[in-house]
Amino acid sequence: MKSFFKTVLASAVGTLVALGVMSLLSVVIMVGMVAAMSSSFTTGKSVIVKPGSVLTLKLDNPIVDRAGNDPFEQFKSFDFSGNGSAWGLNQLLRGIEAAATDANIVGIYLDVSKLQAGIATIEELRNALLQFKESGKFIISYADEYGQGAYYLASVADKIYLHPQGGISWQGLGAQVLFFKGALQKLDIEAEVIRHGKFKGAVEPFLYDKMSDENREQILTYANSIWKHWLKGVTAQRKISVNNQHNVAGNLLLSNARRCIELSFADELKYKDEVIEELALLTNQPSDKPRTVGIIDYAGSVKNVSYTGNKLAILYADGDIVMDGKQGIVGNTLAADIRKIRKDTTIKAVVFRINSPGGSALASDIIWREIDLLRQTRPVVVSMGDYAASGGYYIACPATKIVANPTTITGSIGVFSVLFNAQNAFKNKLGITADVALTEQSADLGSMFRPLTTGEKNYLQHAVEKVYSTFVGHVAAGRQLPVAAVDSVGQGRVWAGVDAKRIRLVDELGGLQDAIVLAADLAYLLDYKVQEYPKEKNSMEFVLDFLGSAKARLFASPAQQLLGNAFVRSLQQQHGTVQAKLPYEVSIQQ
Repeated sequence: MKSFFKTVLASAVGTLVALGVMSLLSVVIMVGMVAAMSSSFTTGKSVIVKPGSVLTLKLDNPIVDRAGNDPFEQFKSFDFSGNGSAWGLNQLLRGIEAAATDANIVGIYLDVSKLQAGIATIEELRNALLQFKESGKFIISYADEYGQGAYYLASVADKIYLHPQGGISWQGLGAQVLFFKGALQKLDIEAEVIRHGKFKGAVEPFLYDKMSDENREQILTYANSIWKHWLKGVTAQRKISVNNQHNVAGNLLLSNARRCIELSFADELKYKDEVIEELALLTNQPSDKPRTVGIIDYAGSVKNVSYTGNKLAILYADGDIVMDGKQGIVGNTLAADIRKIRKDTTIKAVVFRINSPGGSALASDIIWREIDLLRQTRPVVVSMGDYAASGGYYIACPATKIVANPTTITGSIGVFSVLFNAQNAFKNKLGITADVALTEQSADLGSMFRPLTTGEKNYLQHAVEKVYSTFVGHVAAGRQLPVAAVDSVGQGRVWAGVDAKRIRLVDELGGLQDAIVLAADLAYLLDYKVQEYPKEKNSMEFVLDFLGSAKARLFASPAQQLLGNAFVRSLQQQHGTVQAKLPYEVSIQQ
């Protein structure tokens, strides 16, 4: 027996030592990789663009608002869905803008076969390409098949090529909402909802098994606004009337590639090698070797022009608004970044880029306060991305000016709180019961093991009403509107950017570049440097964080892994907290 314990102990110690050595080696290898990549990045030459080059935009990576030039960026922004590393809209816009005046760039080749971008992101890219066309240079688009968003983007091209066996989708926009009421009933879980706003669709999946009339109305309103905008955009570039497009979409007339040509949605049917041959001809190169430069490499080589010392800051806020954590928009963390900007006297104007469906009302108010203080010291222009709704609008409303894309989803001025009573689920499904000893009758308010009392519901309703009143008051003050007017377009209702401008929730329609120009004009800046915030972590900091999070996931207990699940974590964050959040579960099918 004694020798047995010695063997077991020796084996355990050996395993621990081996794990320790492997972990150390992993760190050393990762550090070496970063050092090598950083060295090559800092000592290597910039991309050399030869005369007669075509800028290639093969948009098959997810597109996010921001990505930098860090040599380890591909790991920072890696999408664990298997879709590869994300590209920054900031990179793409910078590259397209520079290419318009670069004598070595003769045109753009656009491949959107696997486009992964939000609706407003597509709008910003499309506008950048339209601006590029004013240089007189060509844009050629190709895809094996075009989804609706991809086609809307590609419609700016001088030539649209399609694979002979491919197709174009153009049948209108559809929105799908998933409802969990039936699942909760099967699990014996009761959702207790406190809300203000008849359009607050974020809670409907827990209450109903289909859309309410109000929710259906708001979804159809903003979906129709986006679709009409797309139809007009295609008409302007392809000369296909809106009525003809309605006919094509309503009757599904694009049944094959040949019909796409006949109905003027595409120009020619070509295989990929034929497109490559045409690009080679345009660049005076051998038929299979056109002279090209990739957009990300090219954008990384674009240099900032000299400036006098004034800076224009772009502050990015991307994701759900939360009180703590490392993901999304963390209230106090972003507030601290805003304070740093406010104290930096070299920053003369700020563009606040928001891409968020909202979240914690408290965290939103923390950020709102800092933006309001910042706006009192210099111009602050909000640039809205795909979403800037509910809490996302809350943090936008004090800005000097608000710029949204016509297809941005915004508004959703409403508040709710959801508590999940899982008492019967634990008791009937698992045989688990809970008992309490309380000094006061509501000391366990928010417990998942009992329903709310009438008094507690009234207490929470009062809290929600107070937050809604504050929210509406902030919007009224920031937008210089009567409280009653804000309430009439509030109630949790979601709007497309083009409609938000009509009801004065938005000042101007445009993208990030438009917001930058407006902010510079408001600050009377002629010569300035654009600086992005929050400051990005360097590669070493990223590696340490990555290894730490990987270790936490690897050695997490089953319970910790369950609590770390994104859906469960979302329920935890919502349970019992006052939320200003968009019904982001809506999926608009492009």
